[in-house]
Parts: sequence; C-alpha cells; structure tokens
Amino acid sequence: MTNYSNSIVKPKVWQVIGTTIAKNATSAEAIQQAGLDFEVMKRPNLHALPSGKNIVSDNSFYTFRTDNEAILGDKIGKDYQVIQNVNAFEFFDSIVGGNNNIRYESAGALGYGETTYITAKLPDYIKVGRNDLIDQYLFLTSTHDGLGCITIAFTPVRIWCSNTLNAALKNCSNCIKIRHAASAAEKLKGAHKMLGLSDQLSIGLEAIFNRWARVRVTNPQVKRLIQLAMIPNKETYEKLKAGKDEELSSHFNNIVSSAFDYCMTADSQQESTVKGTLFGAYNAVTGYYQNVRNYRDDESKFKSILYGTGQDRSQVAFNLCTEFAKNGSEALKLN
Repeated sequence: MTNYSNSIVKPKVWQVIGTTIAKNATSAEAIQQAGLDFEVMKRPNLHALPSGKNIVSDNSFYTFRTDNEAILGDKIGKDYQVIQNVNAFEFFDSIVGGNNNIRYESAGALGYGETTYITAKLPDYIKVGRNDLIDQYLFLTSTHDGLGCITIAFTPVRIWCSNTLNAALKNCSNCIKIRHAASAAEKLKGAHKMLGLSDQLSIGLEAIFNRWARVRVTNPQVKRLIQLAMIPNKETYEKLKAGKDEELSSHFNNIVSSAFDYCMTADSQQESTVKGTLFGAYNAVTGYYQNVRNYRDDESKFKSILYGTGQDRSQVAFNLCTEFAKNGSEALKLN
C-alpha cells in the first residue's frame, strides 16, 4: 500500500495554469491581467486544387487571434459565432460588482487561447460536520476552436485537499451551456441566473455531504465503489459483473489501488467526516484525480478534472454514493 499521509496537497488546477486576479478587478481588467484581451476572427478556409486554383469555402471556416495570428480552430461550420473574451466574461460583473464578497480569483487560457476561463469565488462555504469546509466557485470557460460551448459551472472545492466536488444533482444541473451561435450574446445576459442556481446547489450538496458523512462504509465496500466509478469500458464492466477480477487489467487495478490507498492514508481522509464514511469514499475518487494521478501536463489535468475523464468518473462516484446512501450495498451490484 502506498502511504499518502505526508503527501503535499496540490493547488487548485486553475491556479497552476492561470493568473491570480487583483482584488476588486472588473472582468475586463481580469482578462487584461491574464493576457486574454485578444481579438478572435473567423475566416473561410481555402482549398488548394492540383490545377493551382484556390477555392474559397462557403461552409468551412477557421478562427485566429489577430494579435499573433495563431490558428485556434480550422474545422468550423458557417453557423459558428465568435464570442470575444470580453463579451463572454462581462456578465460576471453584474454578479461580482453587486456583491463585495464575491471576487474574481484567477483567469487563464489553454494552448494558444483555444480555451479561456475565469473563476469567481463566492463568499459562503458548504460545511460538512463542524469544520470540514468547501469553497464555492463560479467557473466560466469559453472556446474559440469550434469544439465547445460557453459554460458557466458551479464548482465546489474542498479546502482541506483541493478536491473539486462539482456534480450534477438528479434534478439540477451544475452548469449552463451556451452555444456559439447568433443568440449567444442575448443568452449571456440572462446567465446571472447561475448565481441563484448555485444557491440551490449549495444547499442541496451540503445536505447530501452531511448525510454521507454519517453513513459508514467498510473497506471492501469502498474498494468496490472505486472499482465501479473507474470502469473505463464495456470489457471491464463485463469482467466485474461476472466476478472475474483476476482478468482485470494491471492498469485498471493500479488505478483502483492508488485511489484506495489515498482513501486509507491521505491526511485529508483522516477527518471524522471522512474516515470510514461514504463522504470519504467519494473523496477517494475526486482526490485521486486532484492529488494522485500523474498527467502529461497541467493542461491535461485541467481538462480531465473540469470537463473530462476526471469529472466523468467523479460524477459516476457521486451517483453511486447517492444510491448507496439509499440502498446500501445493493447499489454496488452490477445487474
């Protein structure tokens, strides 16, 4: 067993990539401080034919930065609408400016600026037990490569270990997505409703996490929950369903073992709200992606935790814990 009792808690992933924003900054000042004050333009692709002719496409486009001409996306449809960073982020000002306790924390970009983001820290905490505190953030990300939406998400982060605990509840999504279309600007004006949604999510998650902190789980149950949360494909699912654990891949077993060891030994897992509880089992999965797993680079970690594999696995773990709280070990059976 790997012992994580002396492991260093890694910083929030957006702090590693981005720039810390000065207190009381506006969104325009924030993106300037983070170097996001660039303009993006869209142009049609050219098709070079063997005859030497260049045909201008009427349905295939690319985007680029006007300051350094870096190409951000080259397979973009004609309906894609460029939304400048300043326009995507400015709606936050009505939230931050109207509450002195909400502040921008960081902003940054991935790659050449294909993806940009900004975070706003909300003033209150989600409290589990007496002193296990979870920070609350609004996280906005926008893309210029034609592959994603403008997304505004409610993103809680457990202070003790920086685990990102963002999860969609059964009847309440934790994010708003806006397509890069002609209607995007108008929809952004109404995105302030995310603040009200965050209040609803905060109350819901606090109740759920406190309930989980009172549900006891055995070590074998924790390991099984981790296994089910980490299933990567149908083949692994079928082997687990058939009880053929001896045929599971070494890679999968190593992931499960690392998450389980983290759950058993990490300092953040020894709190009374966590050790031997369902809340601790959930943190085993989120903590693995935040503090244990090795990534190719910081951008890969950012993508995984916030909208990639790490986020997907964490949502599966959240759903499993929800079912376990209702039905006990029955929730860990594959039918």
